[in-house]
Amino acid sequence: MPSAPRTAVDKALDLVEAVARASRPPRLTDLAEEVGLHRATAYRVLVDLVRRGWVLRADDRYLPGPAVLQLSSSAARNSLGALARPVLTELSERTGLMVNLQVPEVDRSRVIDVVRPDRLAMISSLTGQALPVHRFAGPLALVAALTAADRVPYLRAAEESGYPLDGPDGLLADVEEAERTGFAVEYGRNEQPVASLARAVVTRPGAPVCALTLVGLGPDFGEAGLPGLRERLREATDELARILSGPAASGTREDDEAGEDSGRTPAGPVSPSRPASPSPSPSTEGPA
Repeated sequence: MPSAPRTAVDKALDLVEAVARASRPPRLTDLAEEVGLHRATAYRVLVDLVRRGWVLRADDRYLPGPAVLQLSSSAARNSLGALARPVLTELSERTGLMVNLQVPEVDRSRVIDVVRPDRLAMISSLTGQALPVHRFAGPLALVAALTAADRVPYLRAAEESGYPLDGPDGLLADVEEAERTGFAVEYGRNEQPVASLARAVVTRPGAPVCALTLVGLGPDFGEAGLPGLRERLREATDELARILSGPAASGTREDDEAGEDSGRTPAGPVSPSRPASPSPSPSTEGPA
């Protein structure tokens, strides 16, 4: 299937990301080549990005601009990881297990934070790694919380890897079970003798924000202890959903999102506003 043409937003974000991940400040030619744009097109987009503060030009090279640095500073305080960290820590302390936080990506989930007790130091934390749905409980819990249409890329990736979708041992059966129970369980499929239990954090039906996963050794998830772990995980994911939903009055957030989906102007902000172009300061000038 041919890819959709890139929009102006795609081109701008491609350039901002290329500047941010460069090992040294790149030139225009380097950026245009990396993101696959004509040099003249890349230049026009960069002019706007410099004007808005997303990119800083130094002679013939480009650096992350003050708007990027301001956004990074804000994200460090208000990111999903920062908001979720106390929940992860408490859940790990209550269960004695490793807890990770995963977010959905195009066809996998990515681990963005982990709390691991000393007794489980031998288990890989997988921090920063992208995990396929057919091998891990976290992405399985996320996929089970998606709409049928949004599950397709995850299922296709599993099928392309050779994992069966149909039959009693197929991935679809696992997804259906996780959807029915609200929990995904995995016993040693990725690494023996590691087991895990995951549940999605959902603030809007069909659109999970993230998942919390308990990870430990197989005996930790025995028949006697599993109900208690499910309850602790349920409490933690519900608490994180409340934190992410904020203190808005009942109905306000849903009404705002409905207005956004239907093209109406929401009554209040649903997401953080676009950062203004800040005045550069000595502490935010230069490469990130």
